[in-house]
Amino acid sequence: MTSAIRSTSNDNIVWHTHQVDKAYRAKQKSQQPSVLWFTGLSGAGKSTVAGALEQRLAELGYHTYLLDGDNVRHGLCQDLGFSTEDRRENIRRIGEVAKLMADAGLIVLSAFISPHRHERQLVRDMLPSGEFLEVFVDTPLEECEKRDPKGLYKKARAGELKQFTGIDSEYEQPLNAEIHLAAGSHDVQQLVELCVDALRSRNIIE
Repeated sequence: MTSAIRSTSNDNIVWHTHQVDKAYRAKQKSQQPSVLWFTGLSGAGKSTVAGALEQRLAELGYHTYLLDGDNVRHGLCQDLGFSTEDRRENIRRIGEVAKLMADAGLIVLSAFISPHRHERQLVRDMLPSGEFLEVFVDTPLEECEKRDPKGLYKKARAGELKQFTGIDSEYEQPLNAEIHLAAGSHDVQQLVELCVDALRSRNIIE
């Protein structure tokens, strides 16, 4: 049996609620649904840490899904470019997907530069209080440039890439991230354990 809540934006579209809800799915999985939003410069290690954390959580028996920036651009957001408007829409779409996955009872890990605070706040506002955890992968620009796995910084310095975050486009650091990872002074496994500790302290996992 379902119930429907009428949408305020279109009388022909309604939101249906079902007996198997988020609370049921969370209890079934013995975890608290949440979205861990990894943000940081290109080359900071967001995808690396998020991937290692997902593996660790899977080993512990938890149910997760990792949304990676490049992977999303292959499908959900393949029609978007890199203008300010398209980048904002990219984050909005990812936020909506993350919200649905959290409703499914999952611990969602997302790895996106998401350079602007208002875009990250947009996703936070989509979710119930306490369900969005901002994870700042804090790696110095010079270290990111040394790594430069895709050669993007080199292209940006040469003027071949415009509006590249950290070079000619600003990155706004989180002001009060729930998890602050000093990635320049810790190895990946240390960063993973810091995340696991943070999840336990918030009763997201046991």
